[in-house]
Amino acid sequence: MSEWDSEQKPGWGDAPAKAGGLGNEGRDWKLIEKLVLSMQDEHRKTRRWGIFFKFLTFAYLFALLFALVLPSAEVGAPGGDHTALVEITGTIAADEVASADNIVGGLREAFESEAAKAVLLRINSPGGSPVQSGYVYDEIRRLRAEYPDKKVYAVIADIGASGAYYIAAAADEIYADKASLVGSIGVVGGGFGFTGLMERIGVDRRLYTAGENKAFLDPFSPEKASDVDFWQQVLATTHRQFIDQVRKGRGDRLADDESLFSGLVWTGEQARALGLIDGLGSASYVARELVGQEELVDYTIGGSRFEDFIERFGASVGSGLADQVVQSRLELR
Repeated sequence: MSEWDSEQKPGWGDAPAKAGGLGNEGRDWKLIEKLVLSMQDEHRKTRRWGIFFKFLTFAYLFALLFALVLPSAEVGAPGGDHTALVEITGTIAADEVASADNIVGGLREAFESEAAKAVLLRINSPGGSPVQSGYVYDEIRRLRAEYPDKKVYAVIADIGASGAYYIAAAADEIYADKASLVGSIGVVGGGFGFTGLMERIGVDRRLYTAGENKAFLDPFSPEKASDVDFWQQVLATTHRQFIDQVRKGRGDRLADDESLFSGLVWTGEQARALGLIDGLGSASYVARELVGQEELVDYTIGGSRFEDFIERFGASVGSGLADQVVQSRLELR
C-alpha cells in the first residue's frame, strides 16, 4: 500500500458523515413520533365524536318511532261539557282503522262520559264489510237504549255510502253537505276469472277438494251457473237485511220510492228530499246549533301513526290487490 493510499482513506470523511447521519436520523424519528401521536389523538377525538353522533341519531330515531307507535287519536279529558266526536274514515273492515272494534270502543267511551252531552259520528267512508257495519249499527242501538238522554247524530262529509250509511241509519238524526254522496243501499261481491288467460299461456289448474262445493267461485276454474245462482241468493239475503235495518232506523222518514234500495248514490240535497238524511249541515253546525255544545272532543280510537306512515308508502297495496284478484268478497259499497 502506498503512502498516498494510507493517508487518503481516513480523509474521506466517513466518521463525520456517520455522526451527522445519526443526528438527522434522531430528528426524523422525533418528527415521525410526534406525527403518529398527533394522528392517534385525532383518531381518538374522531371516534369519540362518531360515538356521540351515533348515539344522538339512535336517540332521535327511537323517539320518532315511539311517537309513531302512539295511538293516532286519544280520548281527551276535558273539564267541561262538550259534544263527543267519533270518526269513521275509510273502508270499514276488521283489519282497517275503521273496524267495528275501534268504532265501538270510541262510542262506548263517548256514551260513558258524563261531560259528553251528545255523540256525533263524523263519517267519510264508501262502506265495506256488512258484518262490521252490522256490529256497529247494533251497538249504537244498544247504547241509545242504555243512555236514552244522549242523542246520536251522524254527519256525512264527502261520502257516506253503503256500509257507512248502514251505520248512519242507527243514529237519531243524519246530516250532510248538499254535495255529499249518500246512500248506495246495495251489496256487491266480485272477483276475476283467469281461465281464458290460463289456456292461452298453457297453465293447468290442479285443484283437489273434499266436498262438491269447496271450490265455490274459484277464479282459476270455469264458472258454474249453479255457483252464480247460489251467490246471487247470498247477495239478495244480505241486501234484504241491509234494507230492513235502514227501514228500522229511518222509519217513516223514508220516501216511498223503491229506487232508494237500488244501489244508487245521491247528493245530500237529493238525499234530504228522499228522507235518507234529516238536514244539511256540518259537524260544527250540529254541535253548535243542535247539541248546544260547540266544543268537539275526539273519542276516536284509531291505528298508530306508524301504521299510517307505512300505508302512505303503499305497503298494503300488494295484499289489497291480491284480495281483489283472488277472492270474491261480499261488501256494502
